[in-house]
Amino acid sequence: MVKGKKKSNDPSGRKITLKMAKNALKVTVDGKRRLDLSNMAIATFPKCILKLCDVDELDLSRNLLKKIPDTIDKFVNLRLLDLHSNHLEQVPAAIGRLPNLYSLNLCNNHLTTFGLPHELGLLRNLRILNLGMNRIETLPPSVAALKELRELGLFNNLLTHLPKCVQNLPKLQKMNVKSNPIPTDEPPEVDCIQRVECLYLVREDCLCTDCLKRCKEEREKLDSRISASSTLKKSIFAGLLTPNSVAQENQALWR
Repeated sequence: MVKGKKKSNDPSGRKITLKMAKNALKVTVDGKRRLDLSNMAIATFPKCILKLCDVDELDLSRNLLKKIPDTIDKFVNLRLLDLHSNHLEQVPAAIGRLPNLYSLNLCNNHLTTFGLPHELGLLRNLRILNLGMNRIETLPPSVAALKELRELGLFNNLLTHLPKCVQNLPKLQKMNVKSNPIPTDEPPEVDCIQRVECLYLVREDCLCTDCLKRCKEEREKLDSRISASSTLKKSIFAGLLTPNSVAQENQALWR
């Protein structure tokens, strides 16, 4: 009696052909070439898509991927890489060789601190990094090199404190650290101060008639508010004498 081969418990996943991949090519409204292979039950990175490595955006989200190969660095034009909702436990070091990467979504995987390579810090043009819904306890120090980073997602992880490296990100505007075991006495925000990037000062004679008129109108409104506020404060302080006298009369009646 010949025993059959034992079936693997691992899902084999869907096989993607080059023809299928070409049919999944789209052009975004801003003219970018996007390869959308999301939600297709893919368990293994399709080698055939390396022939389409000139795309600007690659979406492999909502699949069964456990590994991204080093050949990901062939996608040198890549601006957006979406890998959210897979089974990834590690990000390849080759990710650092994507010089044009603008957005990287690794949300909802099985990533730990050890699964994040130091090469993440080489993504000097990265502006959006989503690491939410993983098992991350801290970030590699190299993240501090992401000087262009604007948005950082760290929600639903295992952080017990804010990683020090995020304090060195000069352009960071949004950071989500909700649903982490961070002590409540530690502020969840790095910097709550909102800053104006540019301030322009010009002389009155440099303004056109309409602009000068609008500026004067706004200044008059502001002066009016300041004046009204000052008058209100004076009336409040002046009225403090009356309650005292009324209170004395009431106390006499209570007695």
